[in-house]
Amino acid sequence: NDKKVLNVPALRFPEFTKEWKKCTIKDYGEVITGNTPPTKNIEYYSNGSYLWASPADLGLSKHITSTKTKLSLLGLKKTRTIPQGSILVTCIGSTIGKMGMATETMSTNQQINSVIVNDSTNNDFAYYAILNAFPRYLSEVGVQAVPILSKSNFEKLPNHTTTKEEQRKLGYFLNLLDERIATQNKIIDKLQSLIKGIRNDVFGKLRKDIGLNAKVGDVLSYEQPQPYIVEDTEYTAGGTPVLTANKAFVLGYTSETDGIYDKGDCIIFDDFTLDCKYVDFPFKVKSSAIKILTAKNKELLRYTFEFLKYLDLSTDEHKRHYIAETQNQEFILPTTQIVRTIAHAFSTLSSRMQTIVKQRDMLELQKQYLLRQMFI
Repeated sequence: NDKKVLNVPALRFPEFTKEWKKCTIKDYGEVITGNTPPTKNIEYYSNGSYLWASPADLGLSKHITSTKTKLSLLGLKKTRTIPQGSILVTCIGSTIGKMGMATETMSTNQQINSVIVNDSTNNDFAYYAILNAFPRYLSEVGVQAVPILSKSNFEKLPNHTTTKEEQRKLGYFLNLLDERIATQNKIIDKLQSLIKGIRNDVFGKLRKDIGLNAKVGDVLSYEQPQPYIVEDTEYTAGGTPVLTANKAFVLGYTSETDGIYDKGDCIIFDDFTLDCKYVDFPFKVKSSAIKILTAKNKELLRYTFEFLKYLDLSTDEHKRHYIAETQNQEFILPTTQIVRTIAHAFSTLSSRMQTIVKQRDMLELQKQYLLRQMFI
């Protein structure tokens, strides 16, 4: 007995001691694959109110409360519906592994396999068991141009189960953590809306009172990124951040010590998408399609960054924009005191945003740790 390796997780509630049993996803409940009503028939989609999930609706939060596309009653009758509490998993393509749980009766498209959980399984337990195991499920896919887990392969994937009482307690505990993460995301969304609203009010008033009296290139200098491009894109767990100007921002970390940008605060500007990020730490970049922008002081740099965000620049043209267009963008240049006041206000808001995002990220890390420790 001393040498026996028990079939139990590394971390569990103390009142539970029995071994877990091996099972497959099919043991959690019935698996069905969604479908799409004919898109040429507008009657299936017009004035729709019935939820119809696609991969775009999964992975945003645990509970699916809305979908980007909704069906009419006629459209709903052309689909396979799933009840509240069903577990939705994207099983094809680049979004494979994205998950969610239905908060009401809904249907899905054909890229999603859903588990209609049975009476012997706790819905939350099954959700977290599949979520924890999915990285190893990807090995079942093999090397394919388009990764796919068919219904028959998906329902045979191995997992574990335990008593209904332990399932319930595990699911309840982790669901509380997910609710806390969801609350944190709502705080982030509200602060983002507040910052955007303040930015629009501030620059809208300046535009009315002062007008466009300069150009972006009058206050920003640019540097090409080639000296700071990372050589090895096999990123490490720590080291110097490797940045992109788009939504991903931090792509990973590198142990390289040469070619690190450490000249102080700057803006990294994506020459193709026009996205930009304010950076106040040393970094390297991956792409040459970036301009590194600086100003004569931090206040002017922050002010100009907020002005660029106010412009909400975007483009569909795949060409380099900064030198030809963006630096010639008309600009509002007020007095030094106004620049300092606005820069200080937005720096404070940015610092607050960084704090609450860090809190959310720490909760996510805690969740990932608990998933690894509390499931087999």
